[in-house]
Amino acid sequence: MTRNTLLALSALGLVLAGCASDQQLLAGDQGNALQSAVRRGQFDLSCPSATGTILSNTLLQPALWNGIERAEYTVGVQGCGQKVTYLVVCQIGSVSCVAVSGRNQAFAQ
Repeated sequence: MTRNTLLALSALGLVLAGCASDQQLLAGDQGNALQSAVRRGQFDLSCPSATGTILSNTLLQPALWNGIERAEYTVGVQGCGQKVTYLVVCQIGSVSCVAVSGRNQAFAQ
């Protein structure tokens, strides 16, 4: 092989090694998502011992022209005889996550 061919193959290998699969990206932010939902659940349920479970996850498509990559998780939180689910959205590669509930207790009465 020529020197240029070796350099090209090496560069291609480095580029491919830097690509992470969707599942790897989702797994990387799963801990932050779970922590965000559990903390929100502990507050909402008035239950400091509440625990959480990841129910589903997906990678959201970024908006065109430099949109932010985000991961979406559905997290179930239970404790003190109560259960609630949260939708958690995290920016990929950041510790920024937001947990929202689809139900507003103030209007459910």
